[in-house]
Amino acid sequence: MPPPRTLLAIAVSVATLALAPTVSSALAAHPADVLLPLLVTQGGAPAAALLAVEESGPRYAQAGEGMGRTDHFRAGSITKTFIATLVLQLAGEHRLSLSDTVEKHLPGLVRGAGNDGRALTLRSLLNHTSGLYDFVEETRGTVPLTPRQALRIALAHSPADPGRYSYSYSYSNTNYVLLGLVVEHVTGHSYAAEAERRIIAPLRLTGTSFPGSRSSLPSPHGRAYATDGTDVTALDPRVAGAAGELVTTLADLDRFYAGLLGGELLPPRLLHEMLDTRATHGSYGMGLYPVELPCGTTVWGHNGHMTGSYVRSAATVGGRHVLTFRVNTDAIADPGLEPAVLAAEFCPRTR
Repeated sequence: MPPPRTLLAIAVSVATLALAPTVSSALAAHPADVLLPLLVTQGGAPAAALLAVEESGPRYAQAGEGMGRTDHFRAGSITKTFIATLVLQLAGEHRLSLSDTVEKHLPGLVRGAGNDGRALTLRSLLNHTSGLYDFVEETRGTVPLTPRQALRIALAHSPADPGRYSYSYSYSNTNYVLLGLVVEHVTGHSYAAEAERRIIAPLRLTGTSFPGSRSSLPSPHGRAYATDGTDVTALDPRVAGAAGELVTTLADLDRFYAGLLGGELLPPRLLHEMLDTRATHGSYGMGLYPVELPCGTTVWGHNGHMTGSYVRSAATVGGRHVLTFRVNTDAIADPGLEPAVLAAEFCPRTR
């Protein structure tokens, strides 16, 4: 999730100072491209890459070895934006309502340790105000599970903040596992099949898939490494399911967020609902979260953290400027680098 906004300006300043000699010798390069090598030298990644798209066209940059522009990779929690889009599309078709209780669609499933699906709405799952325990806290994202196995882990724990329809924001992968089951209940098809029909095919996302239990990546792909250097390229996606199963490419993620924020997937009313962060005091909408940059620009998107892969996509409202960057390891060691890259990409350059 996004780091505190108060650290953003400091992070940008530090990153700029660290790169001063490089910037002075590469004035023609975009500032975000110049920052990219720091994800390797300071961030601890074997390799990093970004693909940005704006009105002037696409721009690709890479640092380190073993990563290609068209590589497939695991996108982790960026899956949540896809799932949230499906649920909102179904709401637009009046096949469900965001105010529906979980119990209405999954009767009797959410019970135990103070959890009660009769007191939770689909809206609370979408914006992480359900209070449901995050099953990944126990599995650490390394244990393949069925959705119901994940729920059994979560429902053995009390809610994060008990209350009726008024839990505080608490990010939980369990919410999106449940939403995957809701999509299946409402449509009669898996969330993967619905995403293919409703999102992947219409936007022509030719490198995007929901692999189910397939542990290999499609070609082409590079290698993925755990923090300790272990090769973790082969991974069972059931460690995350509807909360993080997606496999995709840089170009496809840029196309997806541009299409979503450009109004190609949702009507204005529902896109506005997706961007509403009032219930979370500005932290999260529905499958998207905002970051306000030092220049005043706000970008929307999501990050994705899986074993061997960290991805970040962000876009302006309207989808006319979008960036996706990735590293081929678990996380970025220096947390200030991500906001620095976003600011360098989306804030006007000064010469």
